[in-house]
Amino acid sequence: MAQDDPQDKDDPSTEWAENRTDWAEDRTIMALERTFAGWMRTSFAAIAIGIGFNALFGEFEPPWLARAIATGFIALSIVFAIGAERRATRALERLSSHSVDTPKLPHIKLIAYAISFGAGLLIAALWVLDEATASGIG
Repeated sequence: MAQDDPQDKDDPSTEWAENRTDWAEDRTIMALERTFAGWMRTSFAAIAIGIGFNALFGEFEPPWLARAIATGFIALSIVFAIGAERRATRALERLSSHSVDTPKLPHIKLIAYAISFGAGLLIAALWVLDEATASGIG
């Protein structure tokens, strides 16, 4: 096989081939970062849709229906954030960078879990505050 053949390390074509492979891995790492950022934007968009839906249809009958639909969108944002974190973490554990800075896995986890925690708080606030407003407490 080709990998069993003796390689001449001074051969420029071998060096170029190794460099191209290293650069391809670096491009993959950068693409992973962009993809993760895209999923985080999608997560924020789902949160915004949920908030907007609740605000737009707040007087919807029955009143819990608008909150339930908004909750669905916000819960979807949690799925997006955690799913993106899991995919990015698995992929980055397999890759090694050569010329680019690899994102730190704890930072990726922190971003995803912070968005998820915030979305969970938003869901709770959506139901608690709407109940308080409906009962005349607020």
